[in-house]
Amino acid sequence: MVMMRDVWVNWFEGEENGYNVCEFHEWRSEDRVEVLDQVKLIRASKDLFTYIENQLLDLPQNLLDAVHQKSYLRKNMSRIQLDYCFIVTDGTRILAVDTMGYKTPIRKSRLTPRQEQLVYDALNDQEVQYYELSVPLPEKEYHLLSLSPNDLQGLTRSERQLKQLLFMVLDQLYTTASDAELIYWCTEWDPNAYEQLKNKEREEVWAYLLDGVGAGWSNEHYQLCKGMVKGHTFFEKLWELEHPERVK
Repeated sequence: MVMMRDVWVNWFEGEENGYNVCEFHEWRSEDRVEVLDQVKLIRASKDLFTYIENQLLDLPQNLLDAVHQKSYLRKNMSRIQLDYCFIVTDGTRILAVDTMGYKTPIRKSRLTPRQEQLVYDALNDQEVQYYELSVPLPEKEYHLLSLSPNDLQGLTRSERQLKQLLFMVLDQLYTTASDAELIYWCTEWDPNAYEQLKNKEREEVWAYLLDGVGAGWSNEHYQLCKGMVKGHTFFEKLWELEHPERVK
C-alpha cells in the first residue's frame, strides 16, 4: 500500500469533463484548497483513468474496496476520515478523487508540481496497486452543454468558463428565439452576415452561428457572450462570477 502525505487539493465538484479540473497554475486565491493528511495512491490503465477523469459513473467495486477509509483530510488540528478518496495515475496523468461517500468520482483535483513528482517517484520505487476497467470505455458524447475538448483547447480557465457560458446561452436561444432573433445574433457576431442569411432556413442560420463561434476564443466571442447574457438573471450571475465587469 502506497500512501501520499500532506497533499494539497483544490476540489472541482460534479465535473464530468477533465478540462474543468484546473491544473495547479490555474488555481486562484479564492479557491478553497484543502490538505489530505494521507491518501492512497493507485495506478490505473489508461482507459480507467480516462473513465474516472471524464465521467461521473460508478467506479469499479474492487477499487472502492481497496481505498475504503484509507484517506484522511486534515482540518484545523483534526483528521477526518474519508470513505473513498485516492490519487490515481496512469503513469502520465494524475488526479485526486473523492466520492463524498458515493460510488462516483464527484470531486476531482489536480496536484501541485511537487506532489506530482512524488507520485512519479513512487511509481519508480514502490509497488503501486494496479486497476483496469472491466467494461469497454464508454464513448463520450459532447453537445452544447458539454463541449468537446477540441472546442476549448489552448484557452485559459476564464476563457473556458466564458465559452461554456456562451454555449449555455446558445442552447437556450435555440429553443426560445424567433428566426429573426437568430439572424440578429448572427449579425452581432458578423455584421456582414445578414445578406447571406436573410433567405436561409432556420437550421442553416443556426449552423452558421455555431460554426462561427465554435473555434477558439476572441474579443468577438467575449462581446457576443456579454451581449447575449443581458436580461437573463441566471446567466448574468454566472458572468459576474467569472468576470468582475458587470453586464450593463
